[in-house]
Amino acid sequence: MKRIFLFLATNLAVVVVLGVVASLLGVNRYLTANGLNLGALLGFAFIMGFGGAIISLLMSKPIAKWSSGVQVITGAEGPDERWIVDTVRGFADKAGIGMPEVGVFQGDPNAFATGAFKNSALVAVSTGLLQGMTREEVEAVIGHEVAHIANGDMVTMTLIQGVMNTFVVFLSRVIGYVVDGWLSRGEERRGPGIGYMVTTIVLDIVLGFLAAIIVAWFSRQREFRADRGSTDLMGRRQPMINALARLGGMVPGELPKGLQSMGITSGVGKLFSTHPPIEERIAALQA
Repeated sequence: MKRIFLFLATNLAVVVVLGVVASLLGVNRYLTANGLNLGALLGFAFIMGFGGAIISLLMSKPIAKWSSGVQVITGAEGPDERWIVDTVRGFADKAGIGMPEVGVFQGDPNAFATGAFKNSALVAVSTGLLQGMTREEVEAVIGHEVAHIANGDMVTMTLIQGVMNTFVVFLSRVIGYVVDGWLSRGEERRGPGIGYMVTTIVLDIVLGFLAAIIVAWFSRQREFRADRGSTDLMGRRQPMINALARLGGMVPGELPKGLQSMGITSGVGKLFSTHPPIEERIAALQA
């Protein structure tokens, strides 16, 4: 709950800063003269930028279960399930977080952690991962996912995405009004014209790509931290190195779009990849 409060406080602070900067630069006077209410735009940017992000975060766990076909296990199903649950419980105790729900889903090698709160998260591993790795390697992967929860990565990623969304919405519309005002100078009309609409659409795409690069960069740093977190939980680094080396020879299972940043992925192009190359992750642990 503390992280959710900080999330909302940070989001509001970003909106306030945008409003103050716009006022200091005189942008608000220009926008008002051209029929745009700065306060309404900031409110719209806040709702569009953070509203969707926070809703996605709060619904992340049930959506993950549904979209990936996760079967929640308690350990009573058999010895393998009991080992998985006990492993998660041991790491959760070491990390100082509440016991996450534990699940298994059918598919190629993959695993993920999700949830809005540290003490009620979800850790899920695929059947392909369980069958293709040794127990020690699976343990390292589970430690990695528990480290994501302990680090608050789900909330932090949502915060970064929300901030980027707000900047994209706000800047594209402000610049759209400026371009539209320049194209229609001398004309009398109410409301934005074609210049605003075209500019806004183009900038939503261009700035969205730039925002995606920033979010992906942060996600890659988060993966390095989770790798280190796994080695701290296990007390040694070799199992995580072995697990990464094993993953390097596998084709990760495809996860639903909303879970890709929280699972194992090879990425499409380094700038947009949410995970660093396996070789870099191994080198970072060895160093």
